[in-house]
Amino acid sequence: MRPRRPDPEAQGGSPAQLPLDLPHRASLARDDLIVTEANDMAVAAVDRWPDWGHPVLLVVGPAGAGKSHLASAWAAMAGAVPPAPDVLDVAPFAVVIDDVDRGNWPESDIFAIVNAARLGGGTVLLTSRVRPSEMDVALPDLRSRLKAATIAELGAPDDALLEGVLAKLFADRQMAVDPRLVAYAAARMERSLDTANRFVACVDREALARKERISRSLLARVLRLPEFEGRVEEGDDVECGGIE
Repeated sequence: MRPRRPDPEAQGGSPAQLPLDLPHRASLARDDLIVTEANDMAVAAVDRWPDWGHPVLLVVGPAGAGKSHLASAWAAMAGAVPPAPDVLDVAPFAVVIDDVDRGNWPESDIFAIVNAARLGGGTVLLTSRVRPSEMDVALPDLRSRLKAATIAELGAPDDALLEGVLAKLFADRQMAVDPRLVAYAAARMERSLDTANRFVACVDREALARKERISRSLLARVLRLPEFEGRVEEGDDVECGGIE
């Protein structure tokens, strides 16, 4: 890991420079899943594949709980693909349907895939923010098939999960960050893995633009941005307690 260091010539309040907006994609592999009490049951359910008790698994959890990461990890494990016209031509098939509750896929296509899986043709993993009883599903047969699926619930990220994800996201960007600073940010931001991803990206841009080290004052400044609305108190911009 290569910690980013401030440019000595940039000290003393020099104006911010616009950093190159280089693309960065966090790994969604199974080995990068951080498991805590908030997600251990859902992760265990996915890990049991291909020995599932039911061929259809529905992962349910709030926005930012890590459903897409879990679905991506399973897709890599099972060789799963999104719905497609010829997906049922392969036996046994493995299909992943993310955000099934958002109406991104025709209900008739979802029904055909789920029904074929129930008849022994393959396995399906779906994700949703709500349980089947709360989904706006027009096809009664599809609703009944989804209600019959195995449900694996994800809770909102707990402290351990959020801190672990933040630490990993910083490390992915080769940013050396004191664990106490990670804990400071986690305690003051929205409990969402999507927010954590955006927060680390913003900290990275700010540190590069101003050629600053990662400090509590920098984190507090980013947390105060309208897009994060972090719980930052007066005096958090002042370094203390040996945390820089």
